[in-house]
Amino acid sequence: MEFKLSSEYIELNKLLKLLGWVESGGFANMVITEGEVAVGGDTETRKRKKLRVGEVVEFRGKKVTIK
Repeated sequence: MEFKLSSEYIELNKLLKLLGWVESGGFANMVITEGEVAVGGDTETRKRKKLRVGEVVEFRGKKVTIK
């Protein structure tokens, strides 16, 4: 799956919500803080991590590449 940026970056918690992988921003923050999300293969716990072109996000068996 690919996600096309419309600006320089998107924050991790906002991406999860936009993709419909979580139902709310609060739930996005919780799963990130609990270490359920990986960026570039490494666990990411920063809720507002700025994702840029080329980065890959993984969550519960789903994967998206930022384009």
